[in-house]
Amino acid sequence: MNEKTYLSIEELISVPTFSGINISENGKNVAFVKNTADWKANKYRNHIWIYEKINGECYTLTTNDIEGTSPLWAPDSRHIAYLRSVGDGDQKKNQIFVESIDGSSRVQITDEKEGVIKFKWEPAGKGFYYVAQSKESEEIKKRKEIYGDFHYIGKEYQNHCLYYIQRSKNTENEKSVAYPLTDDQDFHIHEFDLSANGKKAVFMAAPSPNMEDFINGDLFILDIEAGELQKVNTDKLLGGSVCISPEGSKICYTASIGEKDYYKTQIQDSTLEIYDMNHRVFIQPLTDVDSTVTPLRWTDKGILMRWQNKTNYHIGLLSENGKVEKLSEKVDGFIIDASITKDGKHLSYSHAASNETFEIYLDDNKITDENSFFKGKLLSNREVISWQSNDGLEIEGVLSTPVDFDSKKKYPLLVLIHGGPGWASFPIHSGCFNEKYPVEQFIEKGFIVLEPNYRGSTGYGNEFYKANYRKLGIGDYYDVISGVNTLVDKGIADKDRVGVMGWSQGGFISAFCSLYSNRFKAASVGGGITNWSSHYVHTDMPHFIRMYLGNNPWNDPEIYRKTSPMTYIKSACTPTLIQHGEKDARVPATNAYELYQGLREMGVDTELIIFKGMAYSSDQPRMNVAIMKQNLMWFSHYILGESMQDF
Repeated sequence: MNEKTYLSIEELISVPTFSGINISENGKNVAFVKNTADWKANKYRNHIWIYEKINGECYTLTTNDIEGTSPLWAPDSRHIAYLRSVGDGDQKKNQIFVESIDGSSRVQITDEKEGVIKFKWEPAGKGFYYVAQSKESEEIKKRKEIYGDFHYIGKEYQNHCLYYIQRSKNTENEKSVAYPLTDDQDFHIHEFDLSANGKKAVFMAAPSPNMEDFINGDLFILDIEAGELQKVNTDKLLGGSVCISPEGSKICYTASIGEKDYYKTQIQDSTLEIYDMNHRVFIQPLTDVDSTVTPLRWTDKGILMRWQNKTNYHIGLLSENGKVEKLSEKVDGFIIDASITKDGKHLSYSHAASNETFEIYLDDNKITDENSFFKGKLLSNREVISWQSNDGLEIEGVLSTPVDFDSKKKYPLLVLIHGGPGWASFPIHSGCFNEKYPVEQFIEKGFIVLEPNYRGSTGYGNEFYKANYRKLGIGDYYDVISGVNTLVDKGIADKDRVGVMGWSQGGFISAFCSLYSNRFKAASVGGGITNWSSHYVHTDMPHFIRMYLGNNPWNDPEIYRKTSPMTYIKSACTPTLIQHGEKDARVPATNAYELYQGLREMGVDTELIIFKGMAYSSDQPRMNVAIMKQNLMWFSHYILGESMQDF
């Protein structure tokens, strides 16, 4: 009989993830996207799974293979629409398809040159509203003739348009005609919804697809029959999704608590806002839910919303008077996605309990069995712990320990720092939260792993979320090191064998920690910021830096200096692995080169790996294997003393 082992790196990457959950209006059918690693093709595949409730039981339907995303049930609950990539190579674009759930028919609805971005069924099921690029104007055509295919910095000339297309009843050989509804508008639509009677569309749109413009989006109301477009005059930063009330008189969306200009140099905090079209008034009904709140759908029973509370994510129904009926009262853990019927009577959601991965539920009945993936394997135990930072702020984190954990034994400790900073670590097993660091393999090697929810993490209230204002790096370091000291004081962590790692904002904090002190014996900096001043002019979202540091680098060079890891390069002594995506626009690779050069000139062991073609994340499972194995090798060598040749 084979001895049980922890999940291998390949198995970690193979843990399936869910998205796009959607329930039919009769409450009997659920569709969702299951993402899995195709090792032979070296890519991740999205397949749509369908479940049907028959006589009180849930059965898997045997349909044709459906590879796609964004499944949406038709009003008749017998057909499903979805996006599927069509074309060859780099020319593949998403188009709308409709399929009967008995697998007897599959029809391609759209044929957009640049693909469909988002879509919804027309409420009676007669067609679709969707977002795609506008048709090229004569001005653009003339410019391309002269200059070629181009765009100016800060201005993308190809806008988005909302279209309507009638549902085709023919084969794929005959396509319906798409009608533009907003083709004369200069904006990019990123979220939209339709009224139940099909007379109104509401959407959020930004001036351009650039991240700097994304936060300056506006809210629009389209009278579909009259063809009249109205912009809602709200001086708030908008985000998240948008939904319209069943009778079509109110809109719910996520909005900043303060006015736009305030957030030019302040961290944004948000809440749900309701706009009454008839009375032209704005209401913010929530008082005790932080910026993680997102509206999902406006039902006859209230607004389905999702929000974070520390290391739990909940769903509930919000009434206009601010009362919240929690639908996940009996469900502790993380609800990553949810879908509800218009009458509010049937609900489906994706949920992960502590120390488990996600399962799909229909009316609180579990209809999947994904945790069987772990059968016959050892799994680390993940628990939430807390400690006080240097200024008395309470910090939580997730501590992963082995099955045979001995509290009287000192373990080498690895600190894994989440990105964001507006995010958090959770005590669950899922590859959708960590595709770069092999926690289970670290545990098998003898490490314990701490994932701190440092100041700025979500789920702990807006004041905690904003507590790293003008304290990036410094405040983060004390939150991390106080957690390390707590485990050392408890006698379970070896103070002489501690490593630190993270990606993006986690990479920045890892770089800061490794340069700011000599407490760490090894570090891994993934996609991390190393110099805020140079990063400011290279990133696609400098407004993020202004929000957190309170100014630009020319008006306040001192705050940029003291919060940048490179400021402390002369103190460098920590062997550092640097990993970065070649095409990362959010955190360009110039950050990695700057840190690498500094460490080399200071005589510190370092290795720089640039992953070709990769942005923030890789779409190739084998590349993620390489990222994980490099981290396992690095910390095993510099903390455990193992030879690099053993890998």
